[in-house]
Amino acid sequence: MSETARTVDAQRLTLLLNELRLPAIKQVWPDFAARADKEAWPAARLLATLAEHEVAERDRRRIERHLLEARLPPGKTIATFTFEAVPMISKAQILALCSGDGWLETGANLLAFGPPGGGKSHLAAAIGLALVENGWRVLFTRTSDLVQKLQIARRELALEATIAKLDKFHPLILDDLAYVTKDQAETSVLFELISARYERRSLMITANQPFGEWGKVFPDPAMTLAAVDRLVHHATIFEMNVESYRRKTAIQRRAGPGRPPTRATINENIRLSLHDNQVAETRLPASNQSD
Repeated sequence: MSETARTVDAQRLTLLLNELRLPAIKQVWPDFAARADKEAWPAARLLATLAEHEVAERDRRRIERHLLEARLPPGKTIATFTFEAVPMISKAQILALCSGDGWLETGANLLAFGPPGGGKSHLAAAIGLALVENGWRVLFTRTSDLVQKLQIARRELALEATIAKLDKFHPLILDDLAYVTKDQAETSVLFELISARYERRSLMITANQPFGEWGKVFPDPAMTLAAVDRLVHHATIFEMNVESYRRKTAIQRRAGPGRPPTRATINENIRLSLHDNQVAETRLPASNQSD
C-alpha cells in the first residue's frame, strides 16, 4: 500500500472515530497498529486491545466527573482513618460496605452517632470516596446546607422535583444532622427527603445526638418517631462514643516531645518527687546514710 493511501485511511479512521465518539482509540490506535504490524497480532487481538483501552479511559473519566459532583472533603480516606482510635468500628466491615453491593441496591442506610471530633464525618467521607471509585454516585453535604436548598425549592413550588433529582445519588451523605435548627419549615423538608428515599435510595447520616435526643431536631414527636422508624428499618448503625480525635491531637501537639501524655496536678508532682527521693535514699550505701 502506498504512503498516500495509508495517509487517506488514517484520516478517514480519525473522522470515523470522532463520529463514533471513541476519543481514547483515536489517540492510541497508531501506536497499537504499529505494534500489531510488527508482532503480527491477529485482528481480533488488536480490536480487543483498543476496545479495552477505550473502556478503561471511559471509567477513568466517569470517576473524575463523579468525584467532582460528590463534593467530598479532601484527604478523608479509609487509609487515613485511625481505626485504633475507634475500636468499636470494624475495618473489615467498613471495607465490605465500601463495595456498595447489597445495601445500596436495597436503599439501606448507614448511621453514625457520637460526640464531635470522633471521626464520624471522616468515616462517612471515606466510604463515599470508595463508593465513587467503585462506580457509584455520591453527594456529600452538610445537612443544614441541603435543608436550605430544599426550603428554597419549596417556596418555588419545586420541592418534589428537587428531591427527585437527588435520586441520581445512590447514597446521599448528610453530615451533622443535629445542627439543623428546630424549625418546623426546616425539619418538614428534611422529613420529606427521608420519606422520599425510604427503601429506594440510601442515606448516610452523621449526628452528635442519639435518637433519644432527636426531639431537638424534629419539634413534632410524631415526626421524630416516623423519621427514626424509616431510617433504622434497614440500617447499619455505628456508635462512635470516643474522645475527640481533634482534641487529643491538639493536646499532643501542645505537649510536644518529651512531655508526659497526661498532665499531673501540682500535688501529684509533689507526691511523685517525694517518692523518688525516698527511693533514691534507700539505694544509697550504708556509709552515706550515716551522715
